[in-house]
Amino acid sequence: MHLSNRQLFLNRQAQTTHFPLLLEFEKAEGIYLYDKSGKAYIDLISGISVSSLGHGNKRVNEAIKNQVDRHMHLMVYGEYIQAPQVKLAEKLTALLPASLNCVYFVNSGAEATDGALKLAKRVTGRTEIIAFKHAYHGSTHAALSLNSEEYYKNAFRPLLPDIRFLEHNQIAELEKITTRTACVVVEVIRGESGYIVSDPSFLAALRATCNNTGTLLIFDEIQSGMGRSGRLFAFEHTGVTPDILLLGKALGAGMPIGAFIASREMMGQLADQPMLGHITTFGGHPVICAAALAGLEELLTHNWMDEVAEKEQLFRHLLQHSAIKQITGMGLMLALELDSFELNKKLIDTCISDGLITDWFLFATHKLRIAPPLIITREEITKACEIIIRNLNKILNLG
Repeated sequence: MHLSNRQLFLNRQAQTTHFPLLLEFEKAEGIYLYDKSGKAYIDLISGISVSSLGHGNKRVNEAIKNQVDRHMHLMVYGEYIQAPQVKLAEKLTALLPASLNCVYFVNSGAEATDGALKLAKRVTGRTEIIAFKHAYHGSTHAALSLNSEEYYKNAFRPLLPDIRFLEHNQIAELEKITTRTACVVVEVIRGESGYIVSDPSFLAALRATCNNTGTLLIFDEIQSGMGRSGRLFAFEHTGVTPDILLLGKALGAGMPIGAFIASREMMGQLADQPMLGHITTFGGHPVICAAALAGLEELLTHNWMDEVAEKEQLFRHLLQHSAIKQITGMGLMLALELDSFELNKKLIDTCISDGLITDWFLFATHKLRIAPPLIITREEITKACEIIIRNLNKILNLG
């Protein structure tokens, strides 16, 4: 008997919930996803901030095809000189502060987190790691250790020891950072908390405290990086530079990649005591690095980042409703705060039926996520907001 893709998905593919959306898409272009019937859906979340250039970018696609014709995997990362890797590293470091001049490419944002934690321990010789409550840095064992929520951790213990959690944006909490602390990991714009912006004064105080205690400061820009805030990296709005920067998601222009970036001096310690301090088979895959480089060049060629602030204000202007308590976030990382998860889930479901894809946040289930491709036009923003408001009125029987 021939099984449908839906049946194969349910029977043969591992699931992460008991209630998957079960939408089946056959094509994606621009800001739209198309199902088997040809129905178009506005992708208002970019695959969780991944497809920032939209779907099917021609420059990225051509770079992938050209690299495939040259070569794919050759050897584990760091052994052979491969043009896509070195060109991407050169381009990234040219756009960063001078102290962030050495890149380690990995497979995902979670692996970037893991690699950065190892680097911090190796450089400092310390073990304590500080993270913030309701932060999300990935789902591998080390990254999961930085999650303050027992619901997500308890089934997988033991995890990394010596983790301490502080309250975000509370300067008084920073006195808990000591000379025992190897590193502090913080999201510049908190993702799964519902897009909460780190206060620049808080980050400045955090930087000063880390300097005083010899602690490494790690900025997680896995979701906020690559133009989503209106600058290439969200920390550029703050005047604060980290010791280690984490990237992922949109870095790959739709392909899977992550990176942790630090000084050449620090990164060099992963090659000694022990040698091969971090190794990865597919990190920095040449086809993916070619796509990432093309995506970065495409982003820098257009004025999409310059338009982010104006597009943010248009969303804020059009999404005014008595049921929307506030809109948090920055740039094209926005969250609509509603009264409850129940209302939010109804709104998400009705919007999907009405041709718009959105979702909620792990630690803010009452908030609706807005993180569209940066290429979204003003007309498309207007259409998306009309769908949200129309369905909110429908749910609440407001006519």
